[in-house]
Amino acid sequence: MTGNLNPRRPLWAIRGSLERRAHWLIAMSGLLSVLLGWWWASAGGAIDPVFLPTPPLVLDSAWEWLRDGDLLGDIAISVYRVVAGFLLSAVLALPLGVLVGTYAPVKALFEPLTDFIRYMPAAAFIPLVMLWVGIDEGAKIAIIFIGTFFQMLLMIAEDVRRVPMEQIEAAQTMGADRDEIVMRVIMPSAKPAILDTLRVTMGWAWTYLVVAELVAANSGLGFAVLKAQRFLQTDKIFAGIILIGLFGLATDQCFRWAHRRSFPWLYRR
Repeated sequence: MTGNLNPRRPLWAIRGSLERRAHWLIAMSGLLSVLLGWWWASAGGAIDPVFLPTPPLVLDSAWEWLRDGDLLGDIAISVYRVVAGFLLSAVLALPLGVLVGTYAPVKALFEPLTDFIRYMPAAAFIPLVMLWVGIDEGAKIAIIFIGTFFQMLLMIAEDVRRVPMEQIEAAQTMGADRDEIVMRVIMPSAKPAILDTLRVTMGWAWTYLVVAELVAANSGLGFAVLKAQRFLQTDKIFAGIILIGLFGLATDQCFRWAHRRSFPWLYRR
């Protein structure tokens, strides 16, 4: 099946693009179809609300959480933990990833070790983190750091390695030294991909929030989800999961906006 929203742009072109209106129309259709499917499945009475609450029930639970609970406090502490864990990862992974992607000895030293550690589940580190860091905020931030740092480092190293060798050789031919090549050739060329890597790993930081709030937490969105699980409050579980998803989506869109503003030439056609 083929079709055109714009006669000059085939809808099904490989690596094609859509007009903004068509893009949002299709995106909203996808979101609404999931919402309507959920509503249809839960409101028909075929599924017990304990297993699948209706959207209005979830909204009521979120409102009650806001009115009688401490939803704003839970959001604030969760955002703090995610941002702190992500920033700690980024501050360390950025320079180290550039070095791993640029110099073979640094790659030989760090890449096999990082490749090994990244397959270890962050949740398995919880007992050790409690011993090393304690059970305060540092432990939650440490779990998010463990869940994102190693992946982020390897992805940044790959971003740096994808800089065309021709650019580096051209700079060498013109007499640039190593520092100049790194700062004026490799970094500017790799920046768009690195910002994309930060966007992706920020999403992972949100997914590790529930794991992080297993560590002796008494507040936060992830903690509220886990607490609701004990009492089989599925409506509140849904509300917590959806809120985490919405905040993750918001940060993702912020990174996409920053990418478009920072590298406008990548979006010109």
